Amino acid sequence: MNKEKEARDQLLTKGQKEWLTPKELAQEFRFSESTQAKYRMERKIPFSKIGRYIRYSRDEINKWLEVNRVEVSV
Repeated sequence: MNKEKEARDQLLTKGQKEWLTPKELAQEFRFSESTQAKYRMERKIPFSKIGRYIRYSRDEINKWLEVNRVEVSV
């Protein structure tokens, strides 16, 4: 857990936000807002919802991308 906290602290030190809006996620990770909505409805992508506001944890998105990584043979 300390590694995760250190990584998060480094990101925040660099000025990166911990929580992203759908628009910010689309800009940074290149997932369109419509794809995000589809993945949320299918419960394929981790997100938080506070009232009507959707937010994505940068840490959770990075973990999700790593878990869904497809290995290629060389």
